Amino acid sequence: MAEPPELIAESSSEQPLHGPDPWTPDETLLERLCQRLCELALVASVVMIGAEVIARALFHFSFEVTDEVGGYLLVAISFLSLPVSQVHHGFHHVEFVQARLSPRGRAWSRLIFDLMCIFCVAILFWQLARLELGTWRAEDVAPTILGTPLWIPRLTMPLGAMVLLLTLLRTVIGDWRRIAALGLGGGQRAAREP
Repeated sequence: MAEPPELIAESSSEQPLHGPDPWTPDETLLERLCQRLCELALVASVVMIGAEVIARALFHFSFEVTDEVGGYLLVAISFLSLPVSQVHHGFHHVEFVQARLSPRGRAWSRLIFDLMCIFCVAILFWQLARLELGTWRAEDVAPTILGTPLWIPRLTMPLGAMVLLLTLLRTVIGDWRRIAALGLGGGQRAAREP
């Protein structure tokens, strides 16, 4: 069972400093799919590396593709885990600043930060999509034994950024609802009721 989120002692608010609240978006099919793909990639990495270690130690044989495929899986895990981390509140927060703000100030701070994140992730998605299209058009292939068309492993980068962008847009809607509720209810009472 998960530990309850820390409460803010300085402001005597019952609103959590971080973590879910009534305005936080729930996990959707997209985030669940990204999480399952990350889990599969992690299991595949462990099995592949384990097989490589056993083959080298016992049979003095190497598959010679473990590093390449492991790198592709690491990139997939890195980008596909971004929306999962966002929806599950896995990113760091500057809590020493948030703890000194009023509930309404924290709500505005979240909104402003999430809007800046949307801007940055939109630029990242745009550049990754350009990279993916350039790779597709150039028909780039890895100079390895597998000769992997590079558009295949690079596809997870813009996909992960796109799902993160959608998750952030849903988060901003929740941020706005939080601000509206705190504005109408006077802060602490609205923080307890959705």
